[in-house]
Amino acid sequence: MSKKKAGLLTKLFGKDRRDYFNSAIIVAAGVGKRMNSNKTKQLMEVCKMPIIARTVRQFEKCKYIDEIILVCRKDEFDEIGEIIKKYKFKKITHVVSGGSTRQQSVLNGLAYVDKQSEFVSIHDGARCLITPEMIEQVCVSAYRFGGASACCCAKDTMKIADKGGFISGEDIDRSTVRHAQTPQIFRTDIYRAAAYSAKDDGFAATDDNSLVTRAGFKVFLCDTGDENIKITTPADIRIAEGILKHREETK
Repeated sequence: MSKKKAGLLTKLFGKDRRDYFNSAIIVAAGVGKRMNSNKTKQLMEVCKMPIIARTVRQFEKCKYIDEIILVCRKDEFDEIGEIIKKYKFKKITHVVSGGSTRQQSVLNGLAYVDKQSEFVSIHDGARCLITPEMIEQVCVSAYRFGGASACCCAKDTMKIADKGGFISGEDIDRSTVRHAQTPQIFRTDIYRAAAYSAKDDGFAATDDNSLVTRAGFKVFLCDTGDENIKITTPADIRIAEGILKHREETK
């Protein structure tokens, strides 16, 4: 990085963005029932590489990530250990057992972040098409605003359905609609307060943005494009392989 660019970043964010200690919690403790496989989706392969390995590799490559806490199923510790050795991951500091819900799994990981952590990046292990550039994009926004989330813009006309499945009310203005993705990155102190407040109140959320906004903090939505899909069904694997092939052909 040039001195001129570093100086600009210091002016904008108080210090060089690489100086913030950023802890990544990668959650890969799910069962993946919709995959119809004898393997959990995190251990299934996309282009001959385990999904979780592809995901971790992107955070390994990202220069703004200092440590990785990997949250996974306890019965997969041995397999995860072999993956870590095979791909020579260096940033993983802890492998932690997941909880009964995603929210609890993130809390389990949060307990192991380094004491000097200033920002925490929470990511779904099944989003293996994330890139270091996307992570950096969300990091920069989080460093500026205190919290940021990867997202992509809605392309389709959005409808609200009533309980019977019929269209209810007027169309939603899709220019204001975003599909929330991960990573979702927050100041560590903000996220810790929000997460434990939600736990004490018995508040359940489907993503970490909800915990933070519930606590009264703003989260900037960072458009990282529509390739950062979450592997959920067998069809998603075919889509992911197509995206990876296209990336290789257009390098």
